[in-house]
Amino acid sequence: MSERRRTPRPTKRYPWRRPAGADRADATPRPAPGPPRGEQPAAAADGAPPEVDERSVVDAAVYRDGRRVGTPGSLAATYRRLREETGAMAWIGLFRPSEGELLSLAEEFDLHKLAIEDAMEAHQRPKLERYGETLFVVLRAARYLDAPEEVDFGELHVFVGPDFVITVRHGAAPDLSAVRARMESTPELLALGPEAVLYAILDAVVDGYAPVVAGVQNDIDEIETEVFRGDPEVSRRIYELSREMVEFQRATRPLVGMLHGLMAGFDKYGTDEELQRYLRDVADHVTHTSERVDGFRSALTDILAVNATLVTQQQNAEMRALAEAGFEQNEEVKKISAWAAILFAPTLVGTIYGMNFTHMPELHWVLGYPFAILLMAVVCVSLYLIFKRRGWL
Repeated sequence: MSERRRTPRPTKRYPWRRPAGADRADATPRPAPGPPRGEQPAAAADGAPPEVDERSVVDAAVYRDGRRVGTPGSLAATYRRLREETGAMAWIGLFRPSEGELLSLAEEFDLHKLAIEDAMEAHQRPKLERYGETLFVVLRAARYLDAPEEVDFGELHVFVGPDFVITVRHGAAPDLSAVRARMESTPELLALGPEAVLYAILDAVVDGYAPVVAGVQNDIDEIETEVFRGDPEVSRRIYELSREMVEFQRATRPLVGMLHGLMAGFDKYGTDEELQRYLRDVADHVTHTSERVDGFRSALTDILAVNATLVTQQQNAEMRALAEAGFEQNEEVKKISAWAAILFAPTLVGTIYGMNFTHMPELHWVLGYPFAILLMAVVCVSLYLIFKRRGWL
């Protein structure tokens, strides 16, 4: 297997490389890798790498001077083509690769085992790590789903070396095919090397935040309307959107420090002026997005507090209405009870004298009837005055 030839770059240094004294000499070839993927190892029982499936390879291309010079059909072919091309760069895109594929890449490009473990496990927070000549970047991309009104997050791992870029996606976002097409349409930018590809990827991830910010802003406007309209389901929507904003913060906040770290090394590592302008622009967009997300979280917290206040006021109003209804009902019961008592007195007297027993007091008295009528009138008037004074009537 032939050794890889490198193009000397005496005056070009990259922000993620070690100082010049610590770099490997351009004339020192990279150690030859093990058996190419797809070929049977010589001794499978002696710890040979496991067989891998290359269906996760989305695109693998070799570029020279900003133009595609080869589209190998496999990782092994990509390795060979990169060795054959002087001053070339490989850009390999993977989607949820297998362990075998990552181990093959690690062996070929001297990738650090800790970075490979992170790429295998995914679920990493955004970060930037330097392992020798290789820069390992973890990004959290986002996209807004209109139908369910949700934010979908994806994870992207990027390995950037002197002559290669490897992207490992663990989600639908971002659309790296569009990034590749954009870079291939501007060969003068792609000719700047792997760091230019890293810029394009960072730019695509950050640009993908803009539709998410617009969608979330629209959701917050709708939530405010629902809060003052008294929608009973708005509390759940506020809570779910708040959780998404927590994830959004975790995706954007680390990027601010990562990009400022790259910009801090512009002078030290002699980064191309054009890339400096691009990276500053990306950093400005990330800072703006991070501030918007912080504002969204604060707004949702305030909206949740307002909603809780409105719900409490509504509950108090309902309890007041129930109390007033109970009071009115009690007043009506008092009136009914008072009139029932007034009517009960003459009914009682009339009932007693209506029993028609032979021997009853005043039964044959001449003034018995007027006395009974007067007695009933006195009792009724007395009860009326008592109830009236107590406010029952």
